[in-house]
Amino acid sequence: MRLRIVARNRTVAIEDGRIVDTAGGFDLTLRLPDADIRPGLINAHDHLHRNHYGRLGEPPYRNAYDWAADIQARHADHIAHHRRLPRREALLAGVWKNLFAGVTSLVHHDPWEPDFDADFSLRVVRIRTVDSIGMSPALEALRGAGPYSLHLAEGVDETAAEEVHELAARGLLEPDLIAVHCVGLDKAGIARFRASGAALAWCPTSNHFLFNRTAPEALLREGVDILLGSDSRLTGVGDLLDELRHARRYGLLDEARLEAAVGATAARRLGLPKPSLEPGSPADLVLLARPMTEASAEDVALVLVGGVPCVARPDFAPLLEPLIGKGRQMRVGTVIRWTRTIPSRGPQGGFREEYFHRASA
Repeated sequence: MRLRIVARNRTVAIEDGRIVDTAGGFDLTLRLPDADIRPGLINAHDHLHRNHYGRLGEPPYRNAYDWAADIQARHADHIAHHRRLPRREALLAGVWKNLFAGVTSLVHHDPWEPDFDADFSLRVVRIRTVDSIGMSPALEALRGAGPYSLHLAEGVDETAAEEVHELAARGLLEPDLIAVHCVGLDKAGIARFRASGAALAWCPTSNHFLFNRTAPEALLREGVDILLGSDSRLTGVGDLLDELRHARRYGLLDEARLEAAVGATAARRLGLPKPSLEPGSPADLVLLARPMTEASAEDVALVLVGGVPCVARPDFAPLLEPLIGKGRQMRVGTVIRWTRTIPSRGPQGGFREEYFHRASA
């Protein structure tokens, strides 16, 4: 399929999953004069299978270990009930949350799932992830084999603050590290982190929910690569666009660094192609009716992964379906969009929207 998209800011042509020259004939031209086209967003931290639970816990907590122990006791029945959702459906709850927000690539901070190798629509970045020093003590094998990610200093007490020093002592505070959260770094820990070349995957609303604060301002200043993550809805407020708006309100990163946190910086640290609208680039795209750092899922008009429309305004369905097959209308929260059908696999079945509506309300 040769597709041309005429957006407010420019025209882009797509063939065989990549951006191509705009000359020549096309099977379909989509005109969106009220939206700008840009590379799809990169979400540096999520747990796809945990987005249908809703926020759990009674914060504030001293550290994430306390939070995990508390919800396992306080919400045991709720957790047991939601764990019964078939695995693919649980993963798809996270997929649709992200696609509706214009995310085309993400880090799933858990073991690799067989579903990721099937027809999954969203690109899952294959880097190594481990939970944390407290939950994953055998970390030395991480060294020297490319980027890896772990939760670090997720808390506000001495336990959290000490983790960065322990990681440094083990030779793992290094440029390959993408550390998630880093709320509890003390002054010495901030200095060590900034000198190490490690990157930070920042999840501000998750941090504020659990601890009523986020990563230290001194850590977020120029000189450290910042990526942005939504975390799951267990602790995060919503999706990556929600996270961008909250991060913008904090005023700790300028517009260029915020855009790079879900774009060029994230791609470089995760080993992905540089986000671009130039011919030859992957056609992972989003069209937004408002500037990215001000937008919500309501402003997402169209999302393509590998040149295939996955989420679109409902009025585009009659144009898209003759070319890519029957889709369906889906609601995530209050947002209704046409979506490309993601095939079910085996007895697990497909995604049940109503499960997700309850969690995202």
